[in-house]
Amino acid sequence: MALDRLRILGEADLRSPRLLMGFSGWMDGGDVSTGTVKVLADKLYARRIAEIDHQGFYIYSFPGAMEVTSLFRPHCQIRKGVIREFVFPENAFFAAEDQDLILFSGKEPNMQWVEYADCIFSLCKRFGVQSICFIGSVAGLVPHTRDPQFFCSVSDAQAKPRFESYGVKFSDYEGPASITTYLTTRAKPEGIEMATLVATVPAYVQGANPKCVAAVTKRVAGILGMHVELDDLQATADEFERRLTEVVQEQPELAESVTKLEQDYDNEIFSEMGDLKNWLHQKGIRLD
Repeated sequence: MALDRLRILGEADLRSPRLLMGFSGWMDGGDVSTGTVKVLADKLYARRIAEIDHQGFYIYSFPGAMEVTSLFRPHCQIRKGVIREFVFPENAFFAAEDQDLILFSGKEPNMQWVEYADCIFSLCKRFGVQSICFIGSVAGLVPHTRDPQFFCSVSDAQAKPRFESYGVKFSDYEGPASITTYLTTRAKPEGIEMATLVATVPAYVQGANPKCVAAVTKRVAGILGMHVELDDLQATADEFERRLTEVVQEQPELAESVTKLEQDYDNEIFSEMGDLKNWLHQKGIRLD
């Protein structure tokens, strides 16, 4: 049975907890989705209370070029010919009891979405979760010198006014779905309110983005009504932006595009960025 793959590791003193979720994979641009959950779990001294067994949810051998197949395989570490680490995908829940919060960090499953969702909602029922918030991140036309924009989708239209007050925009999208979209369709029948918040991160910045992690963590903490000390995270973000700006200034073509992007971003003009999008595509950075 699918629920046999949900392992409860301990109890938690929770009242009407919220569940904050992050996934690696499709919507983890700049490592913002998983990075935000990790920061909060560390800051709140959250402890592991449950996990979902990886078996049956993932494809490990996928045909194609190495840069594609590597996205599906487990992670290993070999040092001087000795295998030091071999890690299957983790899907773990952590309780921050003082904040009445459960945090989840996992990898989007390749298969058996229904059974995977059953595990999520079984945990929600076990611990009395009333609401779920997923934080995601995708590449977009946003400069590295500005905070990300947020786009939102909800399980129930009645929740929209509350999220409008946080300055988020609502998504208009048609195309391939993510596991979080499926979870959102399941939430209302389960008696749980769910919202998906997706932050746009600079498309021309590859790898982890500490500035966006800091900005998103602050916003999520505010939405959840938590005070979390983030001075060290902000210092790292400021240094990251400073160094990235130096790199950009060394490439006049990119610097000119970023300047135009800043102007359009500040004026909320996003429909005239075809030139930058084409330039990014020429450099091998795609937004679609």
